[in-house]
Amino acid sequence: MNVQHILIDDSNPEHRELSICRTGTLNRVRLGDGGYHAYASLSIDGHDYAALFHYGIVEACGALPFISESGNGLDSWDEAYLPSGSLNRLRRIIGEAAGSVDSGKEETILLGWQDQPAAIAWLRRIEPQKFLGFIETLLGFIEESERDGYDLEFIL
Repeated sequence: MNVQHILIDDSNPEHRELSICRTGTLNRVRLGDGGYHAYASLSIDGHDYAALFHYGIVEACGALPFISESGNGLDSWDEAYLPSGSLNRLRRIIGEAAGSVDSGKEETILLGWQDQPAAIAWLRRIEPQKFLGFIETLLGFIEESERDGYDLEFIL
């Protein structure tokens, strides 16, 4: 079988439109509000989204009491809420998981594949320094949210 390997390029608009090229958002919310309002947001680009899964951070966060419609907790293609009382644990889990990232080792990961109509393997290059910069921003966002009593909504 002849398999075409395609490396996702975020500067290519056609790649950004692919369903395999996922992004996300983290919103500050208050679960007790009568209506929905996002008080602040943090975008998760395709690179950092893939790295969150690749380095096992999303899986490690499964130990927390996320509220989601699917009942799967924190997962892709879902939105999940985390009450403010769990944000300190969230920061610890993310910090510990990020501590295992080898900052000098770029990797090419497999995002997914298809067999039909043509065999294609979708790949993404992970730059650990870029990702660790995102983690620093993410931890700051979580810390500010915790300090101000916000809950978090993850849209993955």
